[in-house]
Amino acid sequence: MKRQYSLVFLFVTFLAVSCGNSKSNEEKSINNTSQTDEWISLFNGNDFSGWEMYGEEPIMEQWQIVDGTIACNVGLGEKNAGFNRSIMTTEDYSNFELELEYKISKGGNSGIFYHVVQLEGNGHDYLTGPEFQLLDDEFSRSESEANKMVGANYAMHAPSETKKPNPFMEWNKIKIVYKDGHVEHWLNDEKILEFEEGSEDWYERKEAGKWAKYEFYAKSKTGRISLQNHGDEVYFRNIRIREL
Repeated sequence: MKRQYSLVFLFVTFLAVSCGNSKSNEEKSINNTSQTDEWISLFNGNDFSGWEMYGEEPIMEQWQIVDGTIACNVGLGEKNAGFNRSIMTTEDYSNFELELEYKISKGGNSGIFYHVVQLEGNGHDYLTGPEFQLLDDEFSRSESEANKMVGANYAMHAPSETKKPNPFMEWNKIKIVYKDGHVEHWLNDEKILEFEEGSEDWYERKEAGKWAKYEFYAKSKTGRISLQNHGDEVYFRNIRIREL
């Protein structure tokens, strides 16, 4: 009987150890997944830590921190201060998922760029980085073509007609997904555009449009995230990214 009890004890001990190892391996797997999927905040709500001007030092007075937002051209309303420099992250990103919220003035124009590279002699971010267009479509003073309205891959791809942007000076949520050339644009939790960067169709659109003569446009597959100063009043908050 003692021998039987010993065998049972050994068997139960084996099961306990096995389950413990299994649980440990499972927890390790979960921890690894959470590290891979970790969201990184790009704005702390208090200052411009992690941001700098494109081609300028220091950050220009048009950019401010207001009530926990990154704000540009505060108080202009429907006026336009004239096109000026963007601010960009101090870090580069390749494959990523980017989320943020924005609100824009009546008739306002702005944009979000990715894979931005600084060119010798400064230039502007739009010369290198594709743009998720931000615009008050309803009262736009600057754009009217479908591939230049809110949610577009600016001057390349028009967004879906089902998009539902909120009115001027109300918050909108956007998401950009970039994975090895596959790109998605989301507006207020709806996917409004999807395309393949570098495809035959993509090159045809590039060569037939505004970017035909811009050799650096979308050339780099890694670079900064930037927010555009198009001269209009615009606000950004809840800016976060995760690498894919």
